[in-house]
Amino acid sequence: MQVHIADHPLIAHKLTVLRDERTDSPTFRRLADELVTLLAYEATRDVVVESVPVRTPVTDTTGVRLAGPRPLVVPILRAGLGMLEGMQRLLPTAEVGFLGMVRNEETLEADTYAERLPEDLSGRHCFALDPMLATGGSLAAAMHYLAGRGAERITAVCLLAAPEGIEHVTGEAEKLGVPVSLVVAGCDERLNENGYIVPGLGDAGDRLYGTAD
Repeated sequence: MQVHIADHPLIAHKLTVLRDERTDSPTFRRLADELVTLLAYEATRDVVVESVPVRTPVTDTTGVRLAGPRPLVVPILRAGLGMLEGMQRLLPTAEVGFLGMVRNEETLEADTYAERLPEDLSGRHCFALDPMLATGGSLAAAMHYLAGRGAERITAVCLLAAPEGIEHVTGEAEKLGVPVSLVVAGCDERLNENGYIVPGLGDAGDRLYGTAD
């Protein structure tokens, strides 16, 4: 699995503000959206294109356009929704599917409670969006889902990762038989005893949308 940890001052700046416990939800959502757009630039580096003729005001030339079938963007609910618009900004013609997954706080494994994906993903480049790569359970399960339906390539985009999560996802990616890559804004020190990233930024879903009792 290819792992790209973004190294850019704008990304580091936005990530620092996201970490701050004083950052309110509207600001958190806006910065997460901006950060994902920056990450999407790297995530789409290997997107498949095809040559097309172009007539400029001066002469004829050759350009490129995204090749079919269209990419599929898959936010992992609920926190992944906060990354969707930033990804669509660079891939406005992509289709969108959804996977609803929740971490079992006792086993730290991912439970799937909803999915809205095409039955056949043959030839598709799929982009999985998950803000926090902690234990890696949710992302690994999503990758198996996509590969099982025929995805040709899978790229995961995350805001933060822990070394344990990267290690777990790398091991699972080797079982899929398709190219997998990970683009992340930063890799933190470790997981704590509750499976949360340290120093991290807290629960991304709660910070994006608040808590609902």
